[in-house]
Amino acid sequence: MSIRHGLLALLEHGPRYGSQLRTEFESRTGSTWPLNVGQVYTTLGRLERDGLVVQSGEDGAGHALHAITDAGRTELRTWFERPVDRTSPARDELAIKLAMAVGAPGVDIREVIQSQRRHTVKAMQDYTRLKAQALAALEGTGSRERDDIAWLLVLEQLIFQTEAEARWLDHCESRLIRLSATATATAPTTATAATPPGPGAGTGPGGVGAGSGVAPGGGAAGRAR
Repeated sequence: MSIRHGLLALLEHGPRYGSQLRTEFESRTGSTWPLNVGQVYTTLGRLERDGLVVQSGEDGAGHALHAITDAGRTELRTWFERPVDRTSPARDELAIKLAMAVGAPGVDIREVIQSQRRHTVKAMQDYTRLKAQALAALEGTGSRERDDIAWLLVLEQLIFQTEAEARWLDHCESRLIRLSATATATAPTTATAATPPGPGAGTGPGGVGAGSGVAPGGGAAGRAR
């Protein structure tokens, strides 16, 4: 989540102070990505350094206000118009965990998958319940507050995300089962019949005679080992 651009979007509605920005940011996103005041003021400092925000006096309670500049509005418009870059995806802890669990000593990767699936399904149910509540509130009051609509969109994104994660976990488990079955079916046997000696065996350099000491299975399967 771009905190930088999120704060610019809020400041476009007028000057704000730090804790006010934090409250509005969390209200708009349903506290899905909580901020602390330190993050807000650090980001405001960088925005001011880059000429995207300026200090704009104080309000009646003595809070230092910040306002967006023309350069900040241009940056915000560019952000809205630019697709989110997927060429360098953010690190995903679950994907890293499963990648590291493959072949890890003492780790049952299928149990890791099943444990995560239970958690993911519960999260999806929780998000779906919150969505129903949000829809009931919107339809019951006829409210079209932007914070309520924004929270509904965030909830729906979380639902789609958890649904995709659950499908991916099912796929991972199926993939592991297929690979395991394939490995079992193609594993070399240790009791293959001995390769019969060819014509002229033992009569020339490199020939293999009956008394050569080659154990049964010394043909193609034996060489593969």
